[in-house]
Amino acid sequence: MTAMNRAAPLTGLRVLDLATLFAGPLAATMLGDFGAEVIKVEHPAKPDPSRGHGPSKDGVGLWWKLLGRNKRTITLDLSKPGGRTTLLRLAATADVLIENFRPGTLEKWDLGWEELSAANPRLVLTRVTAFGQFGPYAHRPGFGTLAEAMSGFAAITGEPDAPPTLPPFGLADSIAGLATAYAVMTALAARDRTGEGQVVDMAIIEPILSVLGPQPTWYDQLGYVQQRTGNRSANNAPRNTYRTADGSWVAVSTSAQSVAERVMRLVGREDLIAEPWFATGADRAAHADVLDEAVGTWIAGRTRTEVLAAFEKAEAAVAPVQDVRDVMTDPQYEALDTITTVTDPELGPLRMQNVLFRLSATPGAIRWTGRPHGADTAEVLTELGLTKAELATLRQAGAV
Repeated sequence: MTAMNRAAPLTGLRVLDLATLFAGPLAATMLGDFGAEVIKVEHPAKPDPSRGHGPSKDGVGLWWKLLGRNKRTITLDLSKPGGRTTLLRLAATADVLIENFRPGTLEKWDLGWEELSAANPRLVLTRVTAFGQFGPYAHRPGFGTLAEAMSGFAAITGEPDAPPTLPPFGLADSIAGLATAYAVMTALAARDRTGEGQVVDMAIIEPILSVLGPQPTWYDQLGYVQQRTGNRSANNAPRNTYRTADGSWVAVSTSAQSVAERVMRLVGREDLIAEPWFATGADRAAHADVLDEAVGTWIAGRTRTEVLAAFEKAEAAVAPVQDVRDVMTDPQYEALDTITTVTDPELGPLRMQNVLFRLSATPGAIRWTGRPHGADTAEVLTELGLTKAELATLRQAGAV
């Protein structure tokens, strides 16, 4: 290990990742990025489906290279006695176990909290499901898409006269992954004081609702229901995407009054600043047609490069609407090393998102990319104390 990896803040933490698609595994990835030893446990015949999600190269799933990074991979069939016993032995050495089976599944295999905590009273059992461990929906199958619909996200996303819009990526799962990593660290902090582990119950329908802001409070106090407004905001204007003369798009935001005034001076409509309604974001939003016309007309007469330069000079908030091709060459992302290059044994140099944040003294790192299915089974179980004969017996029984 390099000095950087030895200094990683979560070095010494052992995490068992039994989860699939996508919140639980993402949480484990984030822990691994900062030094935790993550052991990915997959079924011998049914690998994590993320290995087959999205495009692949030479038969190698690319999403897995990102999601599986910094994890050692082993196989266990938990429904078989040998798999169950081996998992309990692993759990006795672990700090965290992350799973996303439907409620009751681990209990069916005699691997519930009672058995796991008996094997390791300091274990943090992290249960990530669509709807949580109890309630009328707990036993339903569910994915992040349902959370995006249930939470109110889809209802406020899209144009006013168009259908509700779902995101084209795993938004709810990703937010839940972030929240799960936070929950794990919170439970571990509590363990430092009490010496005892506990159960984390993460319902994917909840974190996305948290990031949607004060909608429940607005409704509770005012009966207010937020509507779809497209790219506009009910809280400020101008706020939209605008097309440039060369066919590109830029996004403008004016959440601060001073920025709104700078934008109007830049586009030659300083007269609008004197209007009584310009003084507050909500009143400006009520006059979004006027403001969008002013800003949109000015931007439409200039190239993207000209628009960005003029906005920067005016200290007004603007950004290009970028696709992944632009992201890969964006100078700010390059400066931050947000998209970094790692070497993969199967694919060679590989670019992917870097660790989530920078720590000045104990940084995280991508030590390796997602490994093949079961690549570390023999090594991990040998470290656990299993003999060659025991491994052979497990293989013969289909438990690994």
